[in-house]
Amino acid sequence: MRFRILGTLEVQAYGSRITLASPRQQRALAVLLLNAGTVVPVERMIDALWEDEPPVTAVKQVRNCVSALRGRLGEAGAMIVTDGPGYRLQLDPGDLDSLRFRRHVAAARVLAGQAKLVDAVEEIRAALALWRGPALDGLRTTTLSGRAALLDEQRAEAVELGAEWRLRLGETGEVVRELTEFCGEHPTRELSHLLLMRALAKEGRYAEASTLFHALRRRLADELGVDPNPDLRRLHDQILAEAAPSAEEPEPEPAPEVLPHHQFDRAVTELAEAVTWQWRAEAELRSLHRPQPIMLRWSAVARAGKPAPRGDLDDIAATFTALPVRQLVVLGDPGSGKSVLALMLTLELLRTRTPDAPVPVLLSLASWDPRREHLDRWLAARLAENHPALLTAREYGTDAPTRLVLGGHVVPVLDGLDEMPADLRVVALDALDQTVGAGRSLVLTCRSAEYEQVTRESGTVLAAATVVRLEPVARQEAITYLAARQGEDRWLPVADRLRRDPDAALARVLRTPLMVDLARIGYGRPPADPAELLAAGDAGALEGQLLDSFVPNAYAQVPQPPGRNPKTSPSGRYTAEQATRWLGFLARHLERTRSRDLAWWQLYRAVPAGTRSGLVGVLIALFFVVTGWVDDGPVLAAIYGLSFGGAAYLTHRFGRPPEPLRTELRFAGAAGKFAGRFAIGAAVGVLLGLGWSLAAGLVVFLALVFGLVFAVHVWLAEPVDASRVASPRTILRNERTGAIALSVSFLVSLGLFDGMAFAFTAQTRFLPVLGGRYDLALAIAGGVAGASFGFFMARGVAAACYGVAGALAGGQVFPAATDPVAPVVVGVCFGMGIGLAVLVTRAWGNYFVHHLWLAATGRLPWRLMHFLDDAHRRGVLRQAGGVYQFRHARVQERLAAVTGDDWRRASEAR
Repeated sequence: MRFRILGTLEVQAYGSRITLASPRQQRALAVLLLNAGTVVPVERMIDALWEDEPPVTAVKQVRNCVSALRGRLGEAGAMIVTDGPGYRLQLDPGDLDSLRFRRHVAAARVLAGQAKLVDAVEEIRAALALWRGPALDGLRTTTLSGRAALLDEQRAEAVELGAEWRLRLGETGEVVRELTEFCGEHPTRELSHLLLMRALAKEGRYAEASTLFHALRRRLADELGVDPNPDLRRLHDQILAEAAPSAEEPEPEPAPEVLPHHQFDRAVTELAEAVTWQWRAEAELRSLHRPQPIMLRWSAVARAGKPAPRGDLDDIAATFTALPVRQLVVLGDPGSGKSVLALMLTLELLRTRTPDAPVPVLLSLASWDPRREHLDRWLAARLAENHPALLTAREYGTDAPTRLVLGGHVVPVLDGLDEMPADLRVVALDALDQTVGAGRSLVLTCRSAEYEQVTRESGTVLAAATVVRLEPVARQEAITYLAARQGEDRWLPVADRLRRDPDAALARVLRTPLMVDLARIGYGRPPADPAELLAAGDAGALEGQLLDSFVPNAYAQVPQPPGRNPKTSPSGRYTAEQATRWLGFLARHLERTRSRDLAWWQLYRAVPAGTRSGLVGVLIALFFVVTGWVDDGPVLAAIYGLSFGGAAYLTHRFGRPPEPLRTELRFAGAAGKFAGRFAIGAAVGVLLGLGWSLAAGLVVFLALVFGLVFAVHVWLAEPVDASRVASPRTILRNERTGAIALSVSFLVSLGLFDGMAFAFTAQTRFLPVLGGRYDLALAIAGGVAGASFGFFMARGVAAACYGVAGALAGGQVFPAATDPVAPVVVGVCFGMGIGLAVLVTRAWGNYFVHHLWLAATGRLPWRLMHFLDDAHRRGVLRQAGGVYQFRHARVQERLAAVTGDDWRRASEAR
């Protein structure tokens, strides 16, 4: 018996096709096939059979329909068995085309991981040959469409995988033919367009690749309101550079196939070192290696015919290593220690790692959007974010993060499936199943209830994974942990209650490591009396009490010993009240953005869009108002201020938000690039000086200034040491260096030019209009200069806005300076305005302006990074690569809820 759902629904037996009597029978079989091997409840069958309100006799009709379906299938009807609350279809995986398709794709991924690309492409072709059209074509109902759409998505991913592998094999012509048709069918799939652009570029068809990019960008903007992803934008810039080489010859990068193998081996080794240092420091900061830590015990979910292993934190790494398929799912209640287990497992795997073993990398799943980004691409991007030196091709080869992921050199330890938005969990779990289904290693943590809900909705997933559940903390272990440092006396009432009444609120609350640890933190020091815990009769109220006490206790003012290291010890400058207010604001900000990652470069999202755009526009407008007033009075001041202030407002209201630069100052090997950039800058200075009719000496001076300004940027290069982990401070420091250098260069060069033009221009006019107050030729020149300036800063929106501003301001005709001080004021103010406009289009400048606003309004401290670093040392925050996270999701949720209520009450009182 053969079933086919990759296209129209078809059933074949002994070479002949079986026709189902009615659409209702077809839908019933379709829902069983989509969930082959799992029980489909009668309620879901009803939803599949009736689009509108089901009849009163729906249950009976479902039974009749299934009975008729069994009869129609003949002997194969016995494959449909009644199982508890519903029906299950038992079939061999080879009998269903969707299962064969997934098997081929999984085999292809394994072959690709072994660098057998030719064989992998053959497997992908065999998988795609099973498709005859959209899954369940012509049969989709509301219930069926979701799973059918997932199948269509898997087919699209298979097409893209095959295209990517064929590109690596040099089969560009075939890729162009296949993806041209595919992109026409899927006009907003970014990865398909990226691969097609890459294939076109390799064939030298740059114009077609650029046209394809612009068409995609228009569709994404019109239909989704977004820009193409950074990979597409970078590829487009690269294509433009290849199509029209600049005066500066780019430094050649070594081709992947000729790179010495030891370079890639060094990338693996240094990645292992970096991850070890990163999480060892975090474990020490969180006191996870204290002499008597609380014991985390786990037990595996039992499977038929197999023993269910049990263990504790000490042997989880050995258990994982001994698994036939190294895939582990860790489940537990909120606060049960899933993240701690993931961290300790990562460290133990790194400690026992052999040189040829993959590197475990612990990542939070909260930032992954599986609808827009493949898992492997997201993993590679996170590696690049946390270890930016891996992108240095000279040191580690081309695109080392992607090669590490696809080559099986990374074991993803993915923490917090439950922390993803609820509407993404099913898609994410299905994507995980597709990616690691061929036996790739994986560790996944999730809350038990959320995981069970997701698996009910998505069917059988991660079938090869071993599932373990974290057990509640035993009463005696909780007592031992709480009283370990203080002695038994103060904790005797608590111990007595736990032993005497195991079902009381206190006993129920102290079943998770988080709550036990919060109890120790809150009542560990005299004069706090642990007996206060006995007064709560409600478990929810007691949990809230412990969560509320966490931040005040973490910021308790205690005497510090002499000689302490201020870089590793908590600061005494913050009170508990201040910390609660500021952390509460950050928690509310993260809850609104549905995120767990506190990234400084995304802080602007805590300010309403209109406010932040207006703030930037007003600040920039002030400098140009002064410039125009000194030039020619209030009318010109208004034109300058409205033009450039409005351009800044629109750019920040509708433009693409900036991302941090990951660079560092480096002078070695930059001489050639410095000379090339200097030549370009000098040419720009000469053209500007001649255009504004400056004297020859001034033109030469401008050429030198512009040449130096353009050239200094070559000293900002990618980091080269992959053993260093990016942290919030290092990312901010590097981004600040680049942003300030860029802004100062524009400030100096354009400020000097504007001041000189005001003081020394011969006032040549070309196409004067409006009684000589406006010159069309200068307006065109100003518009082109403004558009180029805007495009350099923030691409499309900024180019249009600053192009209009440049045309309005540049065409104004005003008298030459008569006061020697006026050109200096004009040059300084114009340069400051331009410098600020550049600064706020960089991540650090954007952060700087909005942080000042939030600090001035009392919502954040003035020294925010110092405060966050201090909160990290106190254990309130944890660090994950370049971002901070609250120690636990429940701490974030509680802070957001409690301080949000206080904020609303304060607002109402005002």
